[in-house]
Amino acid sequence: MKYAVLSDIHANLEALQAALADAKDHECAHYVCLGDVVGYGPNPRECLNIIRSLNCPIVMGNHDEYSANSSELVGFNPMAAEGIKWTRNQLTDDDREWLRRLKYTRIVDPFTIVHATLDLPEKWAYVFDKLSAAASITYQRTAICFYGHTHLPMAFIRNEKGIQGGMYSKIRIDVGRKYFINAGSIGQPRDRNPKSAYVIFDLNNNLIELRRVEYDIPAVQAKIRAAKLPESLADRLAVGR
Repeated sequence: MKYAVLSDIHANLEALQAALADAKDHECAHYVCLGDVVGYGPNPRECLNIIRSLNCPIVMGNHDEYSANSSELVGFNPMAAEGIKWTRNQLTDDDREWLRRLKYTRIVDPFTIVHATLDLPEKWAYVFDKLSAAASITYQRTAICFYGHTHLPMAFIRNEKGIQGGMYSKIRIDVGRKYFINAGSIGQPRDRNPKSAYVIFDLNNNLIELRRVEYDIPAVQAKIRAAKLPESLADRLAVGR
């Protein structure tokens, strides 16, 4: 059994389509989504429709939450806020209602999914280091938890010696350890690799693999500019940051 773990799509249709095609090629029959389907990118409704059609477990991201309501955009940088304001005008009432119903955390049989942290998932804190990872692992009821939000594919592993962390490409799951793993970002990678990122979790072989997939970046940049979204949202896609 293989799961494709999708995170931080951010309304990037071309990247999502490329990732799903790669997942199909690798015989993934199941999917989960770690949130932030919308925000930043030019195709929020199209990406929402695809994710909804998968009928897969999904959790809410901060861009999903703020795009689905009219709350003041406290804590967002101007570029992100502009993207959310634009996205609000693209969504239907049904889209917004669907997003508002999403949970902050979910347990999917052998693993957990969350967008940000397990200790305070609704506060949208970031996990970049072992200390912040430890706070989430304390609340982790399954051996593995996938998270997103930072757009950086990192893994934190707790064993008898404490917590180790860093970038990864493949991880073999061992009994007795806990794993808090960021799946990277499909639509807006920030690790200086512009290729779309997602994870394949092979349950039969206890193997987690980070996948990187090329997609048509210029096409997405052209749509961002046509929508008159901030130029920086187009520029950053080519450099992965």
